[in-house]
Amino acid sequence: MSKPPYFPPPPPIPEKTRLFQRTPPAIFPPIMGLFGLGLAWRRATEVFGVPAGFGDVVLGAVTLLYLFCVVAYIAKLIQRPATFFEDLKVLPGRAGLIAMMLSGYLLAASIVVYSTTWATVIFSLALAGHILVAGRVAFTLITGPVEARSVTPVWHLLFVGFILSPFPALPLGFHAFSTVAFWGSLVVAIAIWGASLAQFLRADVPPPLRPLLAIHLAPASVLPTVAFMLGLPEVAYPLCALAVVLLSLLVLRARWLTVAGFSPLWGAFTFPLAAFSTVMQIAAVSTGSEVLRIIAGLSLVAASLMIPPIAYKVVMMWSKGVLAVKTNAAQA
Repeated sequence: MSKPPYFPPPPPIPEKTRLFQRTPPAIFPPIMGLFGLGLAWRRATEVFGVPAGFGDVVLGAVTLLYLFCVVAYIAKLIQRPATFFEDLKVLPGRAGLIAMMLSGYLLAASIVVYSTTWATVIFSLALAGHILVAGRVAFTLITGPVEARSVTPVWHLLFVGFILSPFPALPLGFHAFSTVAFWGSLVVAIAIWGASLAQFLRADVPPPLRPLLAIHLAPASVLPTVAFMLGLPEVAYPLCALAVVLLSLLVLRARWLTVAGFSPLWGAFTFPLAAFSTVMQIAAVSTGSEVLRIIAGLSLVAASLMIPPIAYKVVMMWSKGVLAVKTNAAQA
């Protein structure tokens, strides 16, 4: 006797979502890295004789991508403003939101040579957003459980990220502000490096979170860059040496850092590498050292080979709807 035909039930119809309903903040760290890469290539005009417009072309393309992503995230906030605070509760969201604000500093630094008015507006918005995000996270850490106060490299972005503000602030004439930002950021960075080292010696870092360790290189590269801009080479040189040591450690432990495979957290590799190339270029010009010039060139090539593919993969994950799921982004 033959079995009756079996007709499986139709697959469930997925819930229809609104446009930009789950825009993931994790899209911003690699964009921040692309901004850093564009600024590094702009600097290469002086050091390596690169055509003056090349860095500007990169910065122009990144600016369009950044503005699109900002609009997409604002569209999510308009639909449900509480998603902002929900995104701050998870590490990828927290890193993404602060990267969005820090990218504003880099955008202002990119356009200050064309329009001081627009650069001032963008700088002011970025500073206000940075204070908002850092203040909210600090409040959560202070009032939350003690277990949630473990130091992470993202603290550098939150509390040392103000060191990026002199990039547009100094050309705009805010010298006193930049000086305060530099010394304050230096003190906080040293405290975070010390606390992170003590914590690392006590317990190993889980493999999925190891790429975040690359963020430690960012302040070690940006602090001496600003020191050079402020005319403090005697402060910049020791920090440059620290940056070289940190990058060497990251390269030597590259396999250990990436053992968990590609993830959106690889965005943490992007900006620190670009910032390192920039400071090495400045140090090479300041000292006339051919060794530093070679290091600057090699790091610029490495940044150019690594940052765009990482950014492309993260953007593709967003376009396929995977990025929001993997980073637990809030939904409006």
